[in-house]
Amino acid sequence: MIVEFEAELWQWDARPGESWIFVSLPEEPSEEIRELTAGTRRGFGAVKVRAQIGATIWKTSIFPGSDGPYVLPVKRAVRTAQRLEIGDRANVSVELI
Repeated sequence: MIVEFEAELWQWDARPGESWIFVSLPEEPSEEIRELTAGTRRGFGAVKVRAQIGATIWKTSIFPGSDGPYVLPVKRAVRTAQRLEIGDRANVSVELI
């Protein structure tokens, strides 16, 4: 399954001093991912994915967000390579692996 979407980068505020930056997947694909991965998810409900923003491709995991949709962490190297800051919008591709 491949999900392509546009989303705004946001910072997780649960741990002050740490800079965890994410984008949220859309609701409908998040529900499909839950159904497809039921019983096979890893710790914290993580699902392994191959992600792409711009020309940068990396392997990571998506996690169920507290408000419903899955969230994709966007590491500093990706943000730097694609010149992205918190609040910017990015075109994202996520493929389940």
